[in-house]
Amino acid sequence: MSLLEFVSRINPVAASGAVLVLVGVWGVLARPNLFKIAIATSVMETGVNLVILSTGYIRGRTAPILDSAVAGTATDAAGAAARMTDPVPQALVLTAIVIGLAVTALQLSYAVRLRAAGGGSSIESYGDEKW
Repeated sequence: MSLLEFVSRINPVAASGAVLVLVGVWGVLARPNLFKIAIATSVMETGVNLVILSTGYIRGRTAPILDSAVAGTATDAAGAAARMTDPVPQALVLTAIVIGLAVTALQLSYAVRLRAAGGGSSIESYGDEKW
């Protein structure tokens, strides 16, 4: 397999999701600022959502909505279901978006509270804390 064939087989949505995950991991590990860590976590969650969505998409298939225009007749419903994409990854991503929003809000509220309490917004200013 040549390099050109390999590149043509890569799913662009999954590749961009993987890049976002790597950028988010780099942001979490390399940045000591709590606010930047919260943003990096949000970027990482977006990348994971893209990777999950790319697993459920198959080229040439329709949206997972079964109506009379797609099915045709009641006997063709099984054939219409075979022509649809999988709806489970879409449902998982919708749930992950809501959970990601809640996690980001919690991270930002902790960062604001820690900064308002007199500490800094850097992790290094809390290095002596005992957990």
